[in-house]
Amino acid sequence: MDESDRFSYSFDGSFGTYLPDIIIQTKSVEELAALVKLANREKIPIYPRGQATSLSGGPLPVKGGMVFDLSVMNHILEIHEEDLVAIVSPGILTSEIHKAAKQKGLMYPPDPSSSHVSTIGGNLAENSGGPKGLKYGVTKDYVIGLEVITPEGEIIHTGGRTVKNVTGYDLTKLVVGSEGTLGIITKAILRLIPKPQASGTIMAIFESLVDAGSAISKILSSGILPSKMELMDQASIVAVEQFEPLGLPVDAAALILIEFDGHPLSLKEEMEQAALMCQTVGAREVRIPRNKGEEAELWKARKLVSPAIVRIKPTKISEDATVPRSKIPEMCKRLQEIRDRYGIHLVVFGHAGDGNLHPNIICDKNDLEEMDRVEQAVAEIFTTAVELGGTLSGEHGIGTMKAPFMEMELGAVGLDMMKRIKKVWDPNNIMNPGKIFPEPGQKLELR
Repeated sequence: MDESDRFSYSFDGSFGTYLPDIIIQTKSVEELAALVKLANREKIPIYPRGQATSLSGGPLPVKGGMVFDLSVMNHILEIHEEDLVAIVSPGILTSEIHKAAKQKGLMYPPDPSSSHVSTIGGNLAENSGGPKGLKYGVTKDYVIGLEVITPEGEIIHTGGRTVKNVTGYDLTKLVVGSEGTLGIITKAILRLIPKPQASGTIMAIFESLVDAGSAISKILSSGILPSKMELMDQASIVAVEQFEPLGLPVDAAALILIEFDGHPLSLKEEMEQAALMCQTVGAREVRIPRNKGEEAELWKARKLVSPAIVRIKPTKISEDATVPRSKIPEMCKRLQEIRDRYGIHLVVFGHAGDGNLHPNIICDKNDLEEMDRVEQAVAEIFTTAVELGGTLSGEHGIGTMKAPFMEMELGAVGLDMMKRIKKVWDPNNIMNPGKIFPEPGQKLELR
């Protein structure tokens, strides 16, 4: 095998480069199962991989071995309207599922920002979320059945095509979000829902990031449930305007984009109520787009944050520590304190409505002194989220990057329970080894 091919499979959207020994591409589930049997017998590491957009090191072949390129398994995409389900192969792009469901008047709600490039298999492995997670939930809430190759090379089926299924342990939910450590997903049955009749957006502009956080909490506790609530702080507003001028208020400390969906009549009332609540908490201005074109421009601004901020410095560390909704204002305040304490370029944006704030640090990995400060700041962000009753990861997964902090959130016994499940499923530790569970003495490394 050509070394350049091996290098092509040595990295993902996070940090670190690890060369695999061999790459496997096949659409045959039986061939993959036979290879897993061989790997289990010979104790060869296996790394399932989709499009490698992972931000936590999910598919990195940290122990060498075999990479299974599942992006080639893109041959099944069936929409069954009468059952409200989709049946998909793991290599199908998430956006293709969105399109196919929409053509039938249906919706597959999980919508990670990478949906146009990420595979559904990767979304299943990481239990991906996205902006619509606020109202509709995340990937695991829409998976009702799986076909999985176990680490010992057996092909099993979990769940099925029925929405209700309480036969035994819920192995479907166990596998979804297990980051490829318990098996290889080769087919999934996904639940679909009817597409909402209408949608509308408002933009609320604030002089304080903490006030923006308070507005989010106030709206959510009022009984209104928007489909999306996206936050952009001043650094992300400025970065987007410099990248592509869209008329955003660069002097504002923060803005929130709020989307509502449902019946047209209830929509209008909810938008007016939310606008009023934002103003009572101190919003400087609330803008309602006059047409769908203006609305699309606002959501385009949110999509442009990631490409815009990396023009400032080349290295972007995208975190997804998540806190309870009531703690959103406090987390906003703490993030500003961490930014100032370590003198880092911290940008806050993301799915604020479900507490998934996405603090991003923009830096240069070649500046070792800066990276020292960044590593300390990231560790403090994780600690703060857990202190506030939150979690290390809302949607990116643990992978290699967050493994050192697992015990802090789960406790020694909780982590040990997970290790014991892994040991039963994968006695020879061949399936995506080096992920989720920390090695002795492992520390956060971003270099």
